[in-house]
Amino acid sequence: MTDPSPRRRPRLPFSPWHLLLAPLALLFAVPLLWLGLSSVMSDAEINRFPPALWPSGIHLGGYRFVLGNAMFPRWFANSLIVSAVAVVSNLMLGTLGGYAFARMRFGGSRVLLVLMLATMAIPFQLTMIPTFLVMRKLGLVDTLGALIVPSLVTPFAVFLLRQFFLSLPRELEEAAWIDGCSRLRVLFQIVVPLSRPALSTVAVLTFLTTWNDLSWPLIALNHDANYTLQLGLTTFRGQHHTQWSAVMAGNVITVLPVLLAFLAAQKTFVRSITSTGLKG
Repeated sequence: MTDPSPRRRPRLPFSPWHLLLAPLALLFAVPLLWLGLSSVMSDAEINRFPPALWPSGIHLGGYRFVLGNAMFPRWFANSLIVSAVAVVSNLMLGTLGGYAFARMRFGGSRVLLVLMLATMAIPFQLTMIPTFLVMRKLGLVDTLGALIVPSLVTPFAVFLLRQFFLSLPRELEEAAWIDGCSRLRVLFQIVVPLSRPALSTVAVLTFLTTWNDLSWPLIALNHDANYTLQLGLTTFRGQHHTQWSAVMAGNVITVLPVLLAFLAAQKTFVRSITSTGLKG
């Protein structure tokens, strides 16, 4: 006599995708792990061939050199100021621009949207000289303003927020208009609170891009007092001698804010990526 109840397959306590994603995550984590281990090695261990896989002891000479550098706090503050202003301005201006393209119809809106998206395909190497000339005309060369002004708003922020606004139901806004709300009041009291995933994504990506930028500060800045953290770390690499322990320690300190920002907005980041692709 056969058992009428079907046999249940044993279920894993986690998703089967984890069997593939866990090894990939470990693979991508290897460089970060190596960076952390190298930061507590001595220069002799780092320069050894074949390289040491594990430090013989905890050597904090690199951290002492970095934190004892008189300019390091200034570089950290410069990077923080530029990144914070870029994040706030992209959230504000990107929200206004994205909402205008998503909900307002005006002459040439489609053409402007296409032209804006086309600028995303232009490599930075083609625009850095015109940007530098504009900054020189404005008198911003060798100041933090030269780093802030080109980053006030990006086409990516406008486009990402536009895509998210298109996924929101119009009925909520129409109900507010019937109650007498202005368009700006609808935007900031109804649309913006519902757009936290997209806003978090814009904030994280803007912070990541601005914080890690090296090429533009290298062109726009001359004096070390105005250096950002990424540009300041290049001074630890000399022509004949490089203090690799200091370079590794400085990179660890530089990576920490980026990791904290991403971990804080991880869930909303994923929600935004899955939502912005619903409508074109």
